[in-house]
Amino acid sequence: MNQATIDFIRQHQDEDVRQLAFLGSKYPDVDMPFALDQIRGRQMARTKLPRWANIDGIIYPPHISMEQCSSEVTAMYKAELAARLLNSEICEFPTDGTAGPKFAKNDDILGKQENVSFLDMTGGFGVDFSYIAAQLGVNSMYVERQAHLCEAAKENFERLGLKNAIVKNGDGVEVLHSFGLQEDESPQNAPNAESCQGRSAKPLQLIFIDPARRDDAGNKVVSLQDCTPDVTLLQDEMLEKSDFVIIKLSPMLDWHRAVSELKCVREVHIVSTGNECKELLLVLSSSFGKKTKFSVGADEDKASKTDDETSLLKIYCINDNQVMSYDESDKSVVSIASGIECGIVELEKCSSEENELSQDSSKPLYLYEPNASLMKAGCFGAISSRYGVKMLEKNSHLFISDKPVHDFPGRAFRIKAESSFNKKELKRQLSGVTKANIATRNFPLSVAELRKRLKLKDGGDTYIFATTLSDESHVLFICEKV
Repeated sequence: MNQATIDFIRQHQDEDVRQLAFLGSKYPDVDMPFALDQIRGRQMARTKLPRWANIDGIIYPPHISMEQCSSEVTAMYKAELAARLLNSEICEFPTDGTAGPKFAKNDDILGKQENVSFLDMTGGFGVDFSYIAAQLGVNSMYVERQAHLCEAAKENFERLGLKNAIVKNGDGVEVLHSFGLQEDESPQNAPNAESCQGRSAKPLQLIFIDPARRDDAGNKVVSLQDCTPDVTLLQDEMLEKSDFVIIKLSPMLDWHRAVSELKCVREVHIVSTGNECKELLLVLSSSFGKKTKFSVGADEDKASKTDDETSLLKIYCINDNQVMSYDESDKSVVSIASGIECGIVELEKCSSEENELSQDSSKPLYLYEPNASLMKAGCFGAISSRYGVKMLEKNSHLFISDKPVHDFPGRAFRIKAESSFNKKELKRQLSGVTKANIATRNFPLSVAELRKRLKLKDGGDTYIFATTLSDESHVLFICEKV
């Protein structure tokens, strides 16, 4: 990178890259494609990676890599998770979201592969690696097939003060193969995937892998077998060579099916930020003595223990600073088809003469919408039993109560009124309302169609939830946010 390019980046760092792209002929000495990547990358980093954005000299990859890389929030979460795993006997899982990584100050020059404790097989831009390696403070290896990302990683890790990193340009699977077992441990004696019992000395403490989730045509894939590399084929070797494996997957993946296709899964982490599911993390450990299987298909919500009841799969649902966890022993985490476990409430039909809800009414007054990670987990029975709320209807994924629940992991609303879909009744209940935030749950109309029908603009302080009750009647809850 020449000085002209450096100066151009500094002078135009806050400008629109779409306009800057037309200035190539005016600045012949500037590497314009590289400069635009750096300007756009730093602009994205201010929101996504604020710690990195504040460090001068960070090299950013092309736009697609910036879009796909982890945010600082999710990277910090993985770093704290990794730290807990390697010290699981003494560390509690953090729930306040305040702890963050401190970049390592190990001045020892690394170079020997046999000293590596943490391996990132799919380094990418290096965000996850940098936070995990910094948090652990152990000798760590970043592996990436693309040479330009490796060169950027070397520069960036130095800028970040990360001294315990080895950067290797190569194929992560081949690098995994190169890590040999200890002399007293052979593949025959290593813990096999079927029993998943025992723990022997391993060449690694932790493996992190983020398989590519796009096919050769660039289309997204969500099946484990369609990702590259295929972790279902690698899991035995990873478990033989490392105490723990963290697999990062698409939030669109059916995590029940993933657990059934993998061995020795001890934890599932559904990570959301801003109420949007960002990633799914699976933690594997060969020392985890369980063989719980989740059925798929019609009964995929049912979990059954088949062997060791002392080691239970644990599920963590995270949305920003909200954390809810449960394990497969929780009897409330079962199919809700009957509505018994979730205590589905029976609402009285709305009266055309009197349907305004008041504090003196026996009707529920509060409505709750679980955050995105809980919706993905599908743990509606656990939500009901833990927070004392009742599911409105088994397909609505909305809950109600007659009193406020201040620590509910999601959004809470006070129900001001409820209305049928009767035109006259709607007009009366929405009198004076010109704008509203509308959501539909198990409702025949889309949000856009309902908004058009109600003639309401988007926004304001009014929230409308339209859903279908167990008797197939349609109802609109007119709410205000708590």
